[in-house]
Amino acid sequence: MTATLLPTSLVGSYPQPEWLIDRKRLAGRFPPRVRATELWRVAPEALEQAQDDATLLAIRAQEKAGLDIITDGEMRRESYSNRFATALDGVDTENHGTALDRSGHPNPVPRVVGRISRRHAVETRDVAFLRANTDRMIKITVPGPFTMSQQAQNDFYKDEGQMANDYAAAVNAEIRDLFAAGADIVQIDEPYMQARPDKARAFGLEAVNRALDGITGTTALHICFGYAAIIHERPNGYSFLPELCRCKVRQISIETAQSNLDTSVLKQLPDQTIILGVVDLADPKIESAETIAARIRRALPNINPERVIVAPDCGLKYLPREIADGKMRAMVEGAAIVRAELAR
Repeated sequence: MTATLLPTSLVGSYPQPEWLIDRKRLAGRFPPRVRATELWRVAPEALEQAQDDATLLAIRAQEKAGLDIITDGEMRRESYSNRFATALDGVDTENHGTALDRSGHPNPVPRVVGRISRRHAVETRDVAFLRANTDRMIKITVPGPFTMSQQAQNDFYKDEGQMANDYAAAVNAEIRDLFAAGADIVQIDEPYMQARPDKARAFGLEAVNRALDGITGTTALHICFGYAAIIHERPNGYSFLPELCRCKVRQISIETAQSNLDTSVLKQLPDQTIILGVVDLADPKIESAETIAARIRRALPNINPERVIVAPDCGLKYLPREIADGKMRAMVEGAAIVRAELAR
């Protein structure tokens, strides 16, 4: 991890440009679990180059704001999970299934018709491109095995836990290749651990640990209440968090801003670094640096600042770009305020 105290980072996503993707259509639906290529505004033969250009914009925006750890902004994805989940063997990409989203609404999902396995690396080019275009620390995200198992229609496995473990094997292979391609941090996105805590306890934690088996690089896990633009009601606490102390992951991303989380829960995670969400993505107002600083300070009685990375609550994907840029700047300035206070 970077030696900077209270380093700053995105959770993963940055707003995609309007010229790249139809943002109105994207925001007017639940995050796609199957491919939604109709959302792209660029012709297929030019799409990769357009996504590269958008990734450069995302990188430069993060650098300009002063972030210490840079992501690719997930410019190449219609959602955080569908690009990887639909690239696996065992999935019928022509005849989709249906599953309930975390809000209880049905959504088209990958239909599992055979044993899940990874046929090829999915995101290694993304990492190589990111590594070639910034000299700062870099992070890439992959969907977690438990979440993918909950975002699928199972027409093959008799045991749901076995399906999650096969997803985990695919994620494990991908993580190995992502580190080999130059990633400093690989983050697993597992929002459904919060949405479905009973199943997370039954087999989700085992699947995440299987995904991290033998991995020596720095890994992170994001667990959240859902995109603020989609899920508006927030509980004031996590249904699945202390259990993560038994997880092999090195960093855990949690949100504290929108939910006004009681940060004493951090005492139950004594070993991992905490990616502390301090930017409220439900509020279009750009916070002041002092507001961000206050949210950081609120956590510090419960955690050593050397174990804190400062971040937004969740991905910036659905925010207008100018709002996202302003919130990133406020986050960096707020972290600097607290960093200076701690140095006194």
